Amino acid sequence: MDISFSDTRPDKARLVAQIVDKGNMPDGLERVLASGARASRFEGKPGQLFEGFVERDGEPVRIALAGAGDAGSEARAANCEKAGAALAAKYLSAGEETLVLDLSGSGLDAEGAAAVLLGLRLRSWRQDAYRTTMKDEEKVSLARVTVVGAPAGTEDAWREGAALAEGVEFTRVLVAEPANKLYPESFVAMCRERFEGTGAEITVLGEAEMEELGMGALLGVGQGSRRESQLLAIKWNGGGDEAPVAFVGKGVTFDTGGISLKPGPGMEDMKWDMGGAGAVAGGMLALVKRKAKANVVGVLGLVENMPDGNAQRPGDIVTSMSGQTIEVLNTDAEGRLVLCDALHWTQDTFRPKRIVDFATLTGAMLIALGHEHGGVFANDDSLAEDLLEAGKATGDKLWRFPLSPAYDKLLDSPIADMKNIGPREAGSITAAQFLKRFIRDDVPWAHCDIAGMVWAKTPGRTWGKGATGYGVRLIDRFVRDTLEG
Repeated sequence: MDISFSDTRPDKARLVAQIVDKGNMPDGLERVLASGARASRFEGKPGQLFEGFVERDGEPVRIALAGAGDAGSEARAANCEKAGAALAAKYLSAGEETLVLDLSGSGLDAEGAAAVLLGLRLRSWRQDAYRTTMKDEEKVSLARVTVVGAPAGTEDAWREGAALAEGVEFTRVLVAEPANKLYPESFVAMCRERFEGTGAEITVLGEAEMEELGMGALLGVGQGSRRESQLLAIKWNGGGDEAPVAFVGKGVTFDTGGISLKPGPGMEDMKWDMGGAGAVAGGMLALVKRKAKANVVGVLGLVENMPDGNAQRPGDIVTSMSGQTIEVLNTDAEGRLVLCDALHWTQDTFRPKRIVDFATLTGAMLIALGHEHGGVFANDDSLAEDLLEAGKATGDKLWRFPLSPAYDKLLDSPIADMKNIGPREAGSITAAQFLKRFIRDDVPWAHCDIAGMVWAKTPGRTWGKGATGYGVRLIDRFVRDTLEG
């Protein structure tokens, strides 16, 4: 969607939107429109929408009023996003190509105006690439937004907002792609294309390089697939000579469960089992596009978990890059095998001062938190708190879970250093305890299990059904608050 700014309202504008604070109808609104809004119980609540028609210069004009809630609310930015998202949801396929967003007299500051635009753009994203039989009224018609009367500083604020939106949209594209289109090598190719010319440094390891490094855990997951596994690193140096913060993502581009085959119903959802890697890729794109003043690196372990004659078997023992051996009791507990080698390589290669991994790791996280929060586990209280605060600020919410030696011993194996699963109970915790065994004692680390957050069956604040883009805003805000200050 093209968003531009203008000093004057375009001639013959047929769709005009205004942002309304709760209980504060805009001055100069036609009497019939104001009366209609009151009769419809429009109060300006966050995301509330009223539509009416008036005659201006002899032509009918469609007017939309979008509520942004109380002007002094602590949730002001989120409420402004809801206002913009409500406009997108209403008019994306309404037959109009241009929406004029008139912010004159809205009372918004630059931050609020940019939040409206962010909500509008994010809610406008849709994956229609493979739909060929849509009726005209189902197709996206809204192509551009012209902003008039914007408060001072809005264009500068929106430049950063647009970079964030681009990152979220990229994550959604990756998560939404079917597995016959998105596999490790095509994932890498899409990232190369998006980061070309940005100044980011791309490193890719194929199976031969990973085998030489001893990444038996990651390679074991992908050995049943005809698609070659990949390890992708995206490095951005925007903060001088300091050690980077690393974000590591699980990228299982399709997860059948391997020999421990998943049930057929719902298996199609496992195209988004690369949601952690998608979040890291989109987060890195947002940081690079806005030229963040920080040193960061994103590392993505990319594999496909398939059940052919060469697939890993339950009971196999693999040796990780760290030298630790793992008894693979369940080939569907594969994400932790990918991450353990990616985490070890990240520490060896970049010596990061902090590590945060993102993964759609366990079904147990869905049972615990549903689709309202991601789970976070950490060996460092300060790091955990920074992530929790970033989640509250952006809406990519997290809830902290414990780590404890009492859970760790549940992973002990009688014939190897560890098993890749524990008992049925506390499944998300034992998965995190597994990963912790690959973190060096002096490195602050957090694990974000986002299994319930990357895909939505119902629309949310700034997304429709499908890929949410969860994690990108969390990463961006975390970097802003902890590295850029």
